[in-house]
Amino acid sequence: MSGRPRLVGINHVALEVDDLDEALEFYGSVFDFELRGRVPGMAFLDMGDQFLALSEGRAQQPDVERHFGLVVDDLELARAALERAGAELLPSRGLDFRDPWGNHVQVVEYGEIQFSKTPGVMRGLGMSSLGKTPEAEAELRDKGLAD
Repeated sequence: MSGRPRLVGINHVALEVDDLDEALEFYGSVFDFELRGRVPGMAFLDMGDQFLALSEGRAQQPDVERHFGLVVDDLELARAALERAGAELLPSRGLDFRDPWGNHVQVVEYGEIQFSKTPGVMRGLGMSSLGKTPEAEAELRDKGLAD
């Protein structure tokens, strides 16, 4: 034991936006999610056992390198939704975009990466049939995270 807590995941990420209603409209036009809750100046988008917080009051310039990643069930469906919403798609190896408030977001597909949800969370999200690519399964096995 090292005397330090081990990182085990991310509970949520908070994004600053100028207008909360506009942000809910934008993200709702791109992604399918349940609104977990809302308080003055903040809204919470449910992602099963995690959530994305939208916070009113963006003050900084658009993000360049700083970003965070979202996981989706279908990357090409996400790309099409972002194009329909008029999002600024960024040059990358995958699918990166900047939202109307300057937040840099990277989108990856669940089956392609080591990130995993428990079977219970997957059932709750209605996505229990999603699988992993052989490469993602190998990465999980190499880390002792899968059979």
